[in-house]
Amino acid sequence: MGEHLLVEKYSGEKEAFDPEKLRASLQRAGASPALAGKVEMALQSSLEDGVTTREIYRKAFQLLRKYQRSTAARYSLKKAIMELGPSGYPFEQFVGAVLENMGYRVAVGQVVQGQCVQHEVDVVASNDHQQFMVECKYYNSQGKYCNVRVPLYIHSRFQDIEKRWKSTPGMEKRSFHGWVVTNTRFTSDAIDYGKCVGLRMVGWDYPRREGLKDMVEKTGLFPVTVLTLLTGKQKQDLLKNGVVLCRQLLDRPGLLDTLGLTRTKIRKILDEAGDLVG
Repeated sequence: MGEHLLVEKYSGEKEAFDPEKLRASLQRAGASPALAGKVEMALQSSLEDGVTTREIYRKAFQLLRKYQRSTAARYSLKKAIMELGPSGYPFEQFVGAVLENMGYRVAVGQVVQGQCVQHEVDVVASNDHQQFMVECKYYNSQGKYCNVRVPLYIHSRFQDIEKRWKSTPGMEKRSFHGWVVTNTRFTSDAIDYGKCVGLRMVGWDYPRREGLKDMVEKTGLFPVTVLTLLTGKQKQDLLKNGVVLCRQLLDRPGLLDTLGLTRTKIRKILDEAGDLVG
């Protein structure tokens, strides 16, 4: 039955349901081939023609959560990053944490003097040889693309800041770079422009094998919003208190005390976070 189903994507386009594509996405999240096959078989029996990709994701997530919570959490990573809102500031903190883990000194939410005017910069990252102006473009819903206007605007700001940095005593030997980081995808024009002017463009799955999801999976820096044992309100309460990463909960378990949870529930949450972080 599955091969005759039409699936409606976020864009409204329709395509044939592909069981292999579903199994591959489950295995990328850490499901064994056997578990991926089990979820796919259970899912196919409940699908109807015209089902949306959102509904397929929801049902697959529910099945994974039933069988293996940590895999369900990994499977929900894209949605979880979209929950780092509504302001977008937790997303900036998240990007800063990823860059810090890569070995850079990081400052989030900085006012930086350019050659002409001051600029509010999401993240400034540096080491002894490089300095980055990183702008984070956060979206809280699926199907939106980061278009060419974003890198156009960010590049003009970077040029003004770069002129000031180059004339700052003690920074003569550093190289300077502008970054655009988004939790969604770029349009082709945005990518072409970024390449042309030398901006580092990081999207959900761009560049290939070096996108945002790859960075998270390689570093184990999963946001607290992936945790399947927390309610939406509990996740937002943690974010409001500056708790963005699962690793923070493992380092300071007392952060969960503010949520009014039982000792048993806290232990289960920490076990789930530990499975993710590795």
